[in-house]
Order: sequence, then C-alpha cells, then structure tokens
Amino acid sequence: MKRWHTVLLPPTATIREAMRMLDKGSQRIVLICDAEKKLLGTVTDGDTRRGLLADANMQDPVSSVMNPNPVSVTDKTSREQRLKLMKQHDLTAIPILDNNKRVLSLETLHQAMQPEPRDNPVFIMAGGFGTRLQPLTDHCPKPMLRVGDKPMLEHLIDQFISHGFHNFYISTHYLPEVIRRYFGDGSRWGVSIQYVHEDKPLGTGGALGLLPKNLPQLPLIMMNGDVLTKLDYTKLLKHHESQEFDATVSVREDEHRVPFGVIEVEDKLIVSMVEKPTYRYKINTGIYVLNPDVISSVQPGQRIDMPTLLELRMAKNKPVGVYTSYDYWLDIGQMKDYQKAQSDIQTYFNSSSGIGNE
Repeated sequence: MKRWHTVLLPPTATIREAMRMLDKGSQRIVLICDAEKKLLGTVTDGDTRRGLLADANMQDPVSSVMNPNPVSVTDKTSREQRLKLMKQHDLTAIPILDNNKRVLSLETLHQAMQPEPRDNPVFIMAGGFGTRLQPLTDHCPKPMLRVGDKPMLEHLIDQFISHGFHNFYISTHYLPEVIRRYFGDGSRWGVSIQYVHEDKPLGTGGALGLLPKNLPQLPLIMMNGDVLTKLDYTKLLKHHESQEFDATVSVREDEHRVPFGVIEVEDKLIVSMVEKPTYRYKINTGIYVLNPDVISSVQPGQRIDMPTLLELRMAKNKPVGVYTSYDYWLDIGQMKDYQKAQSDIQTYFNSSSGIGNE
C-alpha cells in the first residue's frame, strides 16, 4: 500500500480522530505509532465499537482502545505466509515491520491475493499440425481447439497470468492467422504477446533461434501449446534459480505394471524372476526453463530438438536438472486425450475464472 502513511496516528490522538480516519480510508485499520514510526498497536472499527460500549469517551486517547499486540510480518515474510495470516485472523491488512518494529509498509488483502509480476519471458510452441486430431484440426491449429469454454492455448496463458507472467511469445507454423487473429497483441488480457513464425518446422527447439535478441536476461519458460496443466510455474522457476541450473526439465513420475512374471536370462540360465513388477520412470512434460545462454546457442533457422539441445549443454558440463511435478498434467495428443480434457476441465478446473484455481 503506497499511501500507508495516511493511516498513522500517534497514541495521543483521540478515538474520534481514529474513527474519522477509519471512515475516510478503505483499509479499515489505523496504525498507532510513536514519533519514530514504531508500531504500538492497531485500531479497527471493532476496537472503537468495543471501547465505546465499555463507556470510553470519544475524546479519550486512541491508545485506550487499540490492540497492543497486532498480527504483523517482516519484509522477509513470503506473500503466501502473509495471505495465510490474514485469512487465519480475518484481517483486511497487515503491517510490515523492520527488526525494530518500525512500520515499513502495509500489506492489504487485495495486494496479497495479486500475483507478483514476473518479467520472465514465456515461449509457447503452437505450430504443430495436430494430425492425430484430424478432422478437428483440418481448419484449426491444435492449441486453438476448445477445452470447455475457451481454446486450450488461452487456458495456458490464463494460468501464466494468474502467476504474474505478462511477457509472452508464441511460435506458429500451421494456420498462424487463426492464433494471431484471436490473441492479437495480448492487450485484451493485459499482457504482451509477440509471435515468431517457422516457415518450415525447426524441431522442438529450433524456434528458440527466432526469438528477438532483446529478450530480458532472465530464465525463459518454454512449453508446448497442446498441454492442459495446473503446474505451479512460480515453484518451477524458483527451483530452477535456487539450483542454479542451466536448464530445467519439468518431469512427472509414471509407472508401468507388467501383468506377468518377468524372467531375466544370461547364457540360457535364469538369473532373476520377478512376479508382475512395476517399473517407474520420469517422463518429460514438454515444459522447460532455459537460461539466456541456452537460447542464444540456437542459431536462426537451425533445426534442433530439445533433447539434442540439452545434450549439447550437458556435453559442455552445464547443469541440466529436473523439477518433479505432481500437479495435474495432460498432453492432448490423441482424440481420447481431447475427450478426457473436456471432462477434466469440469472436474479439476474452474474454466469460467481461468485455469489454476482449485
């Protein structure tokens, strides 16, 4: 809250002055501070009402009705923790203090519920033909097929927006005008959308070479446009940065159960027998976080797939890691996947308010 100074009062102010400030402001809280802005207490409508019911006078000092032990946080407290505290204590605002209990700011519930703006570029691959979904894709790019009440590509963008991302790039090839006509420059969503076009398919990583050279020098999130997911992109990005990876691949754990006994043989002799074993794997979800050096290593027009690109980075001893996600994820590659997405959107998502809300 930029105007938090307007809700400060000294302990000698009257209850009447506090009530006027509460009536004038929109935060329904007054911070009682000394001359050095050290927080002494807070006052809300409920505090003044209880004081007057206990026969306090309007001219009495506000310190007589303030809460001397208010809930507060520091500037090190995460947004998630602040929001949890406000919900737990039914607060509309919470003071942010330094180590000496001096007020630094005032976090409102509205602020805490807004995502932190993130300048990291988001690159969505939307150029595929979607041949396995024909005839639905005869005149429509696969990412523009509707899931629920909107195209799957819009669901993806909505989810990124819910996490504070606003800087989008979309790679096109098949029927690019359908995508451009629908999303335009992104202003309808309050974001920036730019396009790169593959005249010929460049593989799953080649479109990186078509991105503008003036990208923010921040890790980029790259993903396929035919995925329905509730992945927490903020956690993915934090993991990538905290591990200091060159590139991060988002993976999921999958398992395959063999319905028969498996026998391993060497030189015609049985060396092991396992009854109906289960094999577990980490599968690639098609979602990556890439440092700027990875992006600049792809030349314009170069054809390259992501596994090859990442192997080249590993050959240079660059750390390529994984982030294991347990969030909902569905790759819409076949008709049965598309049909499943139609039911999942009702079961797992609130499609009217955008993907990402439980």
